[in-house]
Amino acid sequence: MELAEQVVTRARKGGADVAEAIARSGSELTTKVRLGEPELVEEAVHKGLGMRIIKKQRVALTSTSDLTPRGIDRFVADALELADISQEDAFAGPADPELIAKGPLPALDLYDPSGGEVTAAQAIDIARRGEQAARDADPRITNSEGATFSRSAGAFALVLSGGFRGGFAGSYAQLVVSPIADDSGDKKRRGFYFTGRRHLADLDAPDAVGREAARRTLRKLGARKVATCEAPVVFDPDVARSMLGLLGSCIMGSSIWRKSSYLVGREGTRIASDLITVVDDPLIPRAPGSRPFDGEGLLARRNVVVEQGILKTYLCDSYSGRKLKRPPTASASRGAGGGVGPSTSNFLLQPTSTPAAEIVRSTPRGLYVTEMMGFGFNAVTGDFSRGASGFWIENGELAYPVSEVTISLNLDELLQRIDAVGDDLDLRTSTCSPTFRVSSMTIAGS
Repeated sequence: MELAEQVVTRARKGGADVAEAIARSGSELTTKVRLGEPELVEEAVHKGLGMRIIKKQRVALTSTSDLTPRGIDRFVADALELADISQEDAFAGPADPELIAKGPLPALDLYDPSGGEVTAAQAIDIARRGEQAARDADPRITNSEGATFSRSAGAFALVLSGGFRGGFAGSYAQLVVSPIADDSGDKKRRGFYFTGRRHLADLDAPDAVGREAARRTLRKLGARKVATCEAPVVFDPDVARSMLGLLGSCIMGSSIWRKSSYLVGREGTRIASDLITVVDDPLIPRAPGSRPFDGEGLLARRNVVVEQGILKTYLCDSYSGRKLKRPPTASASRGAGGGVGPSTSNFLLQPTSTPAAEIVRSTPRGLYVTEMMGFGFNAVTGDFSRGASGFWIENGELAYPVSEVTISLNLDELLQRIDAVGDDLDLRTSTCSPTFRVSSMTIAGS
């Protein structure tokens, strides 16, 4: 906090109308084990400063990891010099001082000291246990892409010349296990499973992660193509999350004012079925995307983005809000280099009371998607097409595994065709969705 305050004061004295600094420090550890042997141990620590200054509507962004007195002198001088040679931007400016967070900030329990104390030896042991459980689960598991355990912890302070001072610490740990099974025709089938949480004690046990990874791998054996058809498609939570992420990219204020989203001008209209309510909620304790304030010092708040299928709001920082002539939604994110833009926090499709298993049972015939490959999405038109694998559903049961198919449908139609949403929301990542079903999509196969 003192370092950030120091550079803000110096930038203001040097002629900046607005100075905003972010000071960060943290550490990361990643270990990978393959076939029981350590394959990677990578540990790093970082410290750095980022600053945004505005001088006569000219914006400059600078960053440095040189925190010596000489390095900081150069850092401040460079920022002031860059501002002088930048072009004016009529929309540039800090957040409205009336909106800046005042008083105590919410305590969200985002930092676990024990996570940062995991040593490389302990991390290797966790990864080894996860992989060994997968290999021991079934003799058909003959190989492995390994198991990776990673943990990160850090803190930052944000100081704004408009009067805000704040900061918080955060941590996250994750274990991923990826076993391989032999299939007919010399084919290999890979599956994976992961657990991730801010607090180490909340992670699933390594043995349980390994066994689930093995189960997901073995069920892919004997995968085949299906004939090209139109049929219902059920998305499991891991792939449903990526579909929700596509929507998240299209409701950013920056995408709207740039007209790079198919949702331009759609606020207040139906963009999804009435089963769909999507919220951006940074105030969930211990959740991966939680934060007590946003990147501009505004108090974090829950935004309802889609309510029963109706688009309620775009997510805006102050800049995109000015462009769109609307107030910000406390959705600003500030990068390590000082740059500011809108982002999601915990972006969640709200679950219903329908058991996820019931969605499959109520599907007479269709595709249950567990994995997607490639990237085929046009945010301007909403057109979507990606490779997929999973299971064919017959009479409400998973009949056989499916691979090498492509699913496609415009995202606008896809969201409006969702006719079932499950109850299995799991906050392992900051963008999360329960299982959902689309009533009809094009499935391109053989």
